[in-house]
Amino acid sequence: MIRRPSRMVWLCVALIGVTPPVLAQTLSSVPPPLSLPDAQRIALDRAPRLAGIAAQAHAAREMAVAAGTLPDPVLKLGVSNIPVSGEMAWSATRDSMSMRTFGVMQEFTRGEKREAARARDEQMAELALVEAQRTRSEIARDTALAWLELDSLLRQQALLEEQVAAVRDQEQAAAAFRGGRGEQVEIFAMRTEAENMRSMLTGLDGEIGMARARLTRWLGESPATLAATPDISRLAWDWRSDSLDQHPTIALLTQQVALAEADARLARARRKPDLGVELMYGRRSEVYGDMISVTVSMPLQWNIGQRQDRELASSLSMADQVRAEQEDMRRAYRAELEGMHAAWQSALARLAHAERTLIPLAEQQQAATLAAYRAGSGMLERALGARRAVLEARLARERVALEAARAWAQLNFLDAQTIAQGARP
Repeated sequence: MIRRPSRMVWLCVALIGVTPPVLAQTLSSVPPPLSLPDAQRIALDRAPRLAGIAAQAHAAREMAVAAGTLPDPVLKLGVSNIPVSGEMAWSATRDSMSMRTFGVMQEFTRGEKREAARARDEQMAELALVEAQRTRSEIARDTALAWLELDSLLRQQALLEEQVAAVRDQEQAAAAFRGGRGEQVEIFAMRTEAENMRSMLTGLDGEIGMARARLTRWLGESPATLAATPDISRLAWDWRSDSLDQHPTIALLTQQVALAEADARLARARRKPDLGVELMYGRRSEVYGDMISVTVSMPLQWNIGQRQDRELASSLSMADQVRAEQEDMRRAYRAELEGMHAAWQSALARLAHAERTLIPLAEQQQAATLAAYRAGSGMLERALGARRAVLEARLARERVALEAARAWAQLNFLDAQTIAQGARP
């Protein structure tokens, strides 16, 4: 909602020759600053990987429906008992045994086997859904990392631009104050200082460009401005008490265990053979009567110990392997969480130390050296050095803040459910 401009605004508009509707249209076309939660929502809405995983889950569910049904019947058409020699050679009607046959064969897959196959495909669909949750977490985390990096670099850019402007103003003031007195050394020193900062800005511009590209990879476009930095001192979940089984990395392994167990149940069901029934109608010539036959078939599992039992043992061993990997991953995951939490806490402590101690000390030193320089008892080199110390302290603070923000993002967005609530300004 655009606020109603004051009279002074209208006066300024009239002076520069811009009409109020044009101004209002210009103001309304400016996009609002992009917050971290908004960036994550955009990234998730535009992620092709999620659409692909959803299609994979849909395909598995469709296969589950098909797996639970009987195989299609087989239609058989043919001719039987055609003589190939003698007076009735190649006649389909003269011999009493010759007939045209029409048959249907149906394999009756056991219900236990069909249910096991259906359950196995359902587990595949569930595995895809868990994979989607892990992918959402990864997208939210990587988007947060890109957003936080760009936010930090933009703040560093603002610090450098502020210092360049301050040095330039001081250079102009010194030139006016000492004009005609031959003190050009100080002017050149300030100019050199400003050029060094401009060189740093040039390098920072390249880093900002790369950071924007990384964020654009998730958003599809580069944001004009960023909103306020979120609070990185709190997590949206209790990493010590919350169950790790609900986190996508562990949940994915849990689902893989369920899939391996479903494979084992299917292998166990395949140990029992399926029946096949065939009904055939034989049409003979009008002189002879038609015939009908029924055939029942069954596979002869004469080598079950070397085939079906081996398949079952393989499936059971695969399930044991996934269970062992799940337990190992749970331990490694817990250790990784503790390491990330320690790194986050360490970065927060160093950030607080920089804000409460290092930056105030550098600013006090700068004020003292600048006062001495203005009083004529101090050297310009010391004043410029104190200014550089303040800038370096503030830039170091931003680098530590980025380190803390990265550790926070790694922890906070492990679970996709924390995306909406895990970035408070």
